[in-house]
Amino acid sequence: MKTFLLIALGLLAGASQTVRADDTIERGRYLSVAADCVACHTSPKQGKPYAGGYAIASPLGEIWASNITPSKSHGIGNYTEGDFAKAVREGVRKDGAHLYPAMPYTSYAKMTDEDIHALYVYFMQAVAPVDEEAHTTELPFPFSVRSSMAVWNLLFLDKTPFKPDPAQSAQWNRGAYLVEGLAHCSSCHTPRGLMMQEVGGNAFAGGSLGDWYAPNITSHPISGIGGWTDDELARYLKTGRVEGKGQAGGGMAEAVSNSLSKLRDEDISAIVTYLRTVPAVADKAATRAAFAWGDSAQAPGEQAVRGTGAPITSGAVLYSGLCASCHGPQGEGSKDGYYPSLVHNSTVGMTRPQNLVATIIGGIDREVDGQHVVMPHFSEGSYVQALSDADIAAVATYVRTSFGPGDQVTEAQVALIRDGGEKPLLAKIARLWLPLLILGLAAFVVVILMVRRAWKKRRLRRAST
Repeated sequence: MKTFLLIALGLLAGASQTVRADDTIERGRYLSVAADCVACHTSPKQGKPYAGGYAIASPLGEIWASNITPSKSHGIGNYTEGDFAKAVREGVRKDGAHLYPAMPYTSYAKMTDEDIHALYVYFMQAVAPVDEEAHTTELPFPFSVRSSMAVWNLLFLDKTPFKPDPAQSAQWNRGAYLVEGLAHCSSCHTPRGLMMQEVGGNAFAGGSLGDWYAPNITSHPISGIGGWTDDELARYLKTGRVEGKGQAGGGMAEAVSNSLSKLRDEDISAIVTYLRTVPAVADKAATRAAFAWGDSAQAPGEQAVRGTGAPITSGAVLYSGLCASCHGPQGEGSKDGYYPSLVHNSTVGMTRPQNLVATIIGGIDREVDGQHVVMPHFSEGSYVQALSDADIAAVATYVRTSFGPGDQVTEAQVALIRDGGEKPLLAKIARLWLPLLILGLAAFVVVILMVRRAWKKRRLRRAST
């Protein structure tokens, strides 16, 4: 009887450990979704989860996501939990090389030890190893010197883990942990400074992401999300679309498809609760909320470009031929809402035309709960029609004038967005490094030659005397 009890107790203990291990793996899986790991570390062409091969567009060049499967030859299979934690929270690989902050370790630094453990267990035990090398990042000099990131980290990396605010509710603290940490919202929605660091005083006030612009998500009623209801914000995060407000495109569409749409409702509510309290930051150029434009929408050809007095015939013709079949001749969209209205549309009404132009150039691709939302792109290779910079400027001007703030989109603006958007000052300065280095070396050689020449003349004079 005693032996039987011991065996039974052993079986129960083993089962309990298995349950705990399964719970840890499931928690780690959910954390990986909340952190949106799969979006960057999975190639859209290759399709092998976490095997790398996705190019993250940055103003300094393409940064390729690495293989983070438990492969011992090409992934993180040889990482201890300490190695893993250092990479995730400090941006330092097992071999000591520094990661670029395109991997948002500046946000992940806030993760708790318990969550790091669960994430490590998930990757090591539940992710299939892929023994394939991911594409190597090759940034131009001086950004290719990874060791320089050690200095950047000293200046800008806050290693302080998240600490709940006892004065706030549990829901608010959960939202703060997700927004500031796992979901790394500030990585996109906060403007960057000279050294590409997040500008803390303008947290969540909006930031340029190459051709796309991550809008202001502070609590400001005009510039931010203060004019959205809690339900609208929650629906947007879960589905990527809210009629009369906006639709997700670009990186936000990826975040909705791969991460936010898969979060528990209580976590979405927590995110909304926290965002409501983010200090308001005003955009001086915004005279009304982005979604508030379009009440006086007119038929194609009736409206003139503000400041020119000229009819926007070419833009109207392009809109009628390419856009009206989906978005409606009055920009009203389809009755079922699948094709969004351009009236009361944040993309159309933003203070800058960046996202509207990026949508026309790159299209929309978003999938949530089996519903695949696709808008064709109008660049080279389009199955609809490739448009020139002048064509896109014309149709964007028509849309902005008929349904938005009424400004003119120029061909130069389109060309800049097609080329990846405005480059930060750091990138512009970096372009001068090589010419300046060559000039410096040339000047050094000239000085050496002049010194040698002067030294020879002096020696000849001494010899002749």
